Amino acid sequence: MNPITGLLLQGVWLIPALPLLAALLVAMRMLRGKDQGDEAEPATARLVLGATALSLLLLLGLDAAALAHGTPGTLSFGTWLSSGKIDVQFSFLLDGLSMPLSTLVAFVALLTQRFAVNYLHREAGFHRFFFGLSLFTAGMLLIMLAGNAVLLFAGWEMAGISSWLLIGYAYERPTATGNALRAFVTNRIGDTGLVLAIALAFLWIGSAEWSAILAKGRLGTLSAGLLAMGFVAAALVKSAQVPFSPWIARALEGPTPSSAIFYGALMVHAGVYLLLRLEPLLLQAPALMSLIAVLGLLTALYGYFSGLTQADVKSTLMFATTTQVGLMFLACGLGWFTLAAWHLGLHAMWRAYQFLASPSYMHQVSAPARPAPAWLRNRQGLYTAALQRFWLEALGDWLLQRPTQAMARDVRNLDDHVVSRMVGLPEQARVNAFLLVSGEEMSKDKVMSGSGLAGALLEWLANHLQRFESRLLFQGREGRLRNTLGRIGSLLLAAEILLGRPRYLLLLIMATLVVVL
Repeated sequence: MNPITGLLLQGVWLIPALPLLAALLVAMRMLRGKDQGDEAEPATARLVLGATALSLLLLLGLDAAALAHGTPGTLSFGTWLSSGKIDVQFSFLLDGLSMPLSTLVAFVALLTQRFAVNYLHREAGFHRFFFGLSLFTAGMLLIMLAGNAVLLFAGWEMAGISSWLLIGYAYERPTATGNALRAFVTNRIGDTGLVLAIALAFLWIGSAEWSAILAKGRLGTLSAGLLAMGFVAAALVKSAQVPFSPWIARALEGPTPSSAIFYGALMVHAGVYLLLRLEPLLLQAPALMSLIAVLGLLTALYGYFSGLTQADVKSTLMFATTTQVGLMFLACGLGWFTLAAWHLGLHAMWRAYQFLASPSYMHQVSAPARPAPAWLRNRQGLYTAALQRFWLEALGDWLLQRPTQAMARDVRNLDDHVVSRMVGLPEQARVNAFLLVSGEEMSKDKVMSGSGLAGALLEWLANHLQRFESRLLFQGREGRLRNTLGRIGSLLLAAEILLGRPRYLLLLIMATLVVVL
């Protein structure tokens, strides 16, 4: 190994670290107020583009070294986390899968960032957008190069949070924030599966390194299937497979460059990459592979039929992407992992180009959108289902988004009307807090409004306590309980005065002696 190759291998951790550092520097500029006016844009653009370009150059150097000397495999840079028997290495895996795909990620990210410099010019959220884009690039590179599942999870979350930030880019619009919530809540399901898989890996194998998880003969068929199931759940959600498909069409609310890099080219393929990485483990679980194939086929059909009814270019491209990614899952389920890998690379490049060119389509095409084909329109049931996207969005809202929003309202109400009282928030602030709930004015006696069984119980309890407080205790001289307590207090005070006189005190002592004797 020559010195240059050794130096490149020692600096492999810089590949995801450089875009992350750029994101942090952009954030610091924003916090220091250096993001005002057009003259502040070039510095942010140079930071982000320079970091991604350096990462791409490092990857190209490693690719050249790998062609000459072979892939280096796992590189460890020491312990990252350690607690008891749990030990997580700061390791990177450079093999025939991670190196070309990470190069593809850096290349597409660089092109998209350069496109966005002009596309987002003079936008109020220019710097915020590039912060999210650079954070996403770091997360995707970490996913591709991570040598263990824990490090992959860190990149998984970085990509997820940047996706949420850019879907809600226009946060003053309820549609944008609502769609960001859809994506955030749905992806938490996949994160749960990933965390469960990591926990099982530590429990059964004692390590989360890919070399340990993918080693043959370490686990039985059932254990391998259960471990792989957690990873597969994360892959299904991240790549928007049925039944988790609806969130990705709503994610197009963000600016076009984010749609291109997130949902057209890179993040939508993260689930496919995870399946490709898990190939040795999945081969030990044939039943799970069959499930992957079935869900991939259903997703391809869902994307195909739903795409036929779309009237705008971005939605059409998104459903075409859903169809292609479904076919990749189908290929993985059938054991055609090499085909899925080639499909991933080619599709990512082509779809990124189409998404970035989509704004110009609207100016070049003057004719109205092409209607759905006649054979589909003639089948009213299928046409209606495709037009409604097979009602998966309504089902997802009912199962995920609305319960989450209801729980958030209940927690807010609990904080306003219980916790605030316990910590002694001034009365006027409490009154102002519960006058409006969800934008609607309530009656004087109604304190809050809850959702669900727990919310209804909390609402009933809070309203009755409020009535007890306002009508019985705090109505001045008109309060019934207050008047009753006042009369009892007057009688007790009179008894105390009488007992304080000597003759009554002597009489009480004599009565006590009689009772005792």
